[in-house]
Amino acid sequence: MITLTGDQALVLSDWLERMEGSDAFDALVDDRAVWSALHQISGTLDKSLVAIFAPDYAERLQAARQRISGADED
Repeated sequence: MITLTGDQALVLSDWLERMEGSDAFDALVDDRAVWSALHQISGTLDKSLVAIFAPDYAERLQAARQRISGADED
């Protein structure tokens, strides 16, 4: 089981959404078994995150990124 904070889940979901199907992602993930696992994680995140459908999604995502980045400085 993987446990993520809400902020981590939101940021990871956004990154996976942008990367999946891109040339960079395809070059990085050259093993179909790994791709399958990442696709499952992406789908699970999308089902559990209502914030991705919020009108202020971009602002929520930016705030989550800032909170995570600030937490890494400690």
